[in-house]
Order: sequence, then structure tokens, then C-alpha cells
Amino acid sequence: MGGGPQVPYPKHVWSPSGGWYAQPANWKKNTAVLGGVVFLITAAVWKLSAEKEYRHKMPEPGRFYPSRYWSRQIIEYERAQKENGTTQEKK
Repeated sequence: MGGGPQVPYPKHVWSPSGGWYAQPANWKKNTAVLGGVVFLITAAVWKLSAEKEYRHKMPEPGRFYPSRYWSRQIIEYERAQKENGTTQEKK
């Protein structure tokens, strides 16, 4: 399996991707590091977005909104509603 032997190729050709048959020795480590960096950047942007999120109208009670789990404004609003024992009336 593999389609036969490797074809001879010119050694003077340079390619940013590594050229023919490129397989860097540390590609797994590089991929893991890049995955970690992407994860950290995504987490930072997510956190910043959640902190800056502001709603002029609160979500209806009982209705599913994913941002209900991370939006500080909605969490505090629902906590205050629970403490007061009131809910927002549906109009």
C-alpha cells in the first residue's frame, strides 16, 4: 500500500510547506501546541464577549437561551428574581 516507491524529485526546489514527502519529526507536538494556542485564544475571546454582553430585554422565563449559563447580567437578574419570588410576566 502506498503506490510504489518515492519518485525522484529536484532537491533545489524550496516550498514553505516542506516540499515533497515532508514529515517533520515533531509534527505531533507542533499540532498539539497550536491546538492549545487556538483553545486559549478562543477561551479568552469567549470570556471577553460574555463580560461585555448586555441585554436591554431579559429572556423569557422557562425558555432556553444558551447565554443564560455564562452571561453575568442574566445570571444576576435570575438570582434577584428567585430571591424576590417574582418572575417576569409574559406579554
